[in-house]
Amino acid sequence: MPSPSQAPTTSRDLRLDFFRGLALWWIFLNHIPDNIFSWATVRNYGFSDATEIFVFISGYAAALAYRRPMLQQGMVFTTLHVWRRCWQLYVAHLILFLFFTAQIAYVAERFGNPMYMEEMNVTPLLDTPHLALLDALMLTFRPVNMDVLPMYIVLLLAFPAMLWMLLRVPVIASLLSIGLYMVARVFEINLPAHPPGNSWIFNPFAWQLLFVLGALLALYPKLRNYPVRLTPVIDLLALAYVLGAGFIVATWHLPQLERWVPENLAIWMYPIDKTNLDTLRLVHFLALAHLTLRLVPREAGWLQRTWVWPVMLCGRKSLEVFCLGIFLSFVGHLVLIELGNDVWLQCAVSGTGIGIMASLAYVLHWYGSRAAAGRRSG
Repeated sequence: MPSPSQAPTTSRDLRLDFFRGLALWWIFLNHIPDNIFSWATVRNYGFSDATEIFVFISGYAAALAYRRPMLQQGMVFTTLHVWRRCWQLYVAHLILFLFFTAQIAYVAERFGNPMYMEEMNVTPLLDTPHLALLDALMLTFRPVNMDVLPMYIVLLLAFPAMLWMLLRVPVIASLLSIGLYMVARVFEINLPAHPPGNSWIFNPFAWQLLFVLGALLALYPKLRNYPVRLTPVIDLLALAYVLGAGFIVATWHLPQLERWVPENLAIWMYPIDKTNLDTLRLVHFLALAHLTLRLVPREAGWLQRTWVWPVMLCGRKSLEVFCLGIFLSFVGHLVLIELGNDVWLQCAVSGTGIGIMASLAYVLHWYGSRAAAGRRSG
């Protein structure tokens, strides 16, 4: 395995910003039920979806961000540095929880429809508010669509130790990650959630594997350099798997295609578990990632084009854009329920929401640039 000192580069890989921003847009569209524009997202054409993209890139970016502090300033400093970021994420999650639940409660009262509270899993606040608030602080109670950020917080909390191992004993670190993934899936180990008896929607013990894979490839980019003679074979296998997964997903929407799926294959394959990162989902994402790297090189010229920057800026301001997207997704859901589900209205809701997310990213980028310029001149 090559030395990690050879891995990171000083130039920014624009693909990370682009695909993370695109994942945030897709998450927003997917969180609006019965939205025709969610068909533009990857989840309708394969086993994996935007969550895998977000987690993998987060692990990749975390390794690039904290590698140098770990090597130069040690384990203790890096751990505190990472946990400081975890605290920021935790505060952001609580603020989002406050605004999101207030939004849902207001809408339910304003339109006289308590089903909004039940649909978005906010009713525990009415039944046992003291326990629900305590569970919210412990990250065990969350409304619908607020599950990704708590998982990311847990993954980042454990990341300093994993990063230390990846830099020194990467093979052992990788095997431990794979072992934890297998144990979590076989023995159904997960964190508890509210109400008692439930578990986290995204099991961090399973999803950590994708996070670690992202970090591993960031530290050791030469792992992506396959022998030349194997590259066409890997390309064909990845393409065949992606096309096969696309056909299986098509049978979910077109029942007449189900007869082409062998019964034994269906019995072995289903259910495809998202909570514990089903192996079919993991392999599908890895196949997509391989093909994407083949088709989109680091120096791709279109990544520099002006029309790409709205997506790019959202990827760079991922925390703020993610939180806003969760808030706006319920607004879009409300609009479509109360005003109708016409295609033009779905287009307006989807376009307006993405426009607002991109506008926030632009404002944050503009302000950050101005502040940085002021510090340099001062």
